[in-house]
Amino acid sequence: MAEQSRGSVTLMDVAARAGVSLATASRALNGSTRRVGDDLRERVLAAARSLNYAANAQAQAMARGRTNVVGLVVHDIADPYFSSIAAGVMEAAEGHQVLVTLGSTLRRPEREVEYLVALRGQHSRAVILAGSRMDDSPVAEALRREIEIFEGDGGIVVAISQHQLPVDTVVIENRLGARDLATSLVELGYRRFGVLAGPDALLTARDRVHGFRDGLGRAGLDLDPTLVVHGAFTRDGGHQAMRSLLDRVGELDCVFAVNDVMAVGAMVAVREHGLSVPQDLGLAGFDDISTLRDVNPSLTTVRLPLEKVGATAFDLVQTAAERTKPRTRRIKGEVVLRQSTRPAVAS
Repeated sequence: MAEQSRGSVTLMDVAARAGVSLATASRALNGSTRRVGDDLRERVLAAARSLNYAANAQAQAMARGRTNVVGLVVHDIADPYFSSIAAGVMEAAEGHQVLVTLGSTLRRPEREVEYLVALRGQHSRAVILAGSRMDDSPVAEALRREIEIFEGDGGIVVAISQHQLPVDTVVIENRLGARDLATSLVELGYRRFGVLAGPDALLTARDRVHGFRDGLGRAGLDLDPTLVVHGAFTRDGGHQAMRSLLDRVGELDCVFAVNDVMAVGAMVAVREHGLSVPQDLGLAGFDDISTLRDVNPSLTTVRLPLEKVGATAFDLVQTAAERTKPRTRRIKGEVVLRQSTRPAVAS
């Protein structure tokens, strides 16, 4: 029998050629969440190939019960850390017929649950949750329940955070990066450190403080807990925390801010106090956000490949069908020494 042209072939033709019902042919070709036996699926696929049949993208989505929408939920899109991750997700999604929608929780943890519920209601294909986990709480438990419902309906959830959720996760090596930074600062000759620690309940901030303390400990140094100041994970949070440390500036020769935006606020506070970086006080951050190119003096930090983080999360979405259990992808940082700390001692 002569093969029909692609445009004239219908799903009914494929079902008839394969000797199956229309519903079975639809499920086999369109990726429905309802299972089709391997032998039946292969029979339908062979019939489709022989007839030069092309499945309709909209029909595929309807059969799966999912749209080709990937929701990206971040803590604060105004933070360059999250905008860089978002850029990585969107660039990776280019060419995959995927629409990436963006939601910002404004650093309110309960909003993650609300976004997940909303995206489930819109039959989104996947959700990427980008941002640190908090201490276990009723919100965390509610998020786990909603993830279970979302995935039970055939959706995909990926996290960019600590491995606290039962989903594929991109884990940033925060402790290791902070430990390496502490080692590098000690090698520059610094001995008396203060830390702008971010919110105590934020696990990213906590991991970075712990890693920094570990790095100092390996060098035989202690971190005075009274010189660890908590504040918001923002420029203003860094400014306010630094002002409280400056009352004890005589006890310090270097300050580590657990993210770059806090470090930028801290640098302003140092200047307002009539001091200079690095002449009077060394300063270091973490993340290497894009806006650092406008900071003077340039900031010593831990560089994270943030766009790669986003792209890796999208790859986990794309390859979710291959997994048999939650997968982990680890991303390491790199210490970058710049002008906000003293030059390396010549050997």
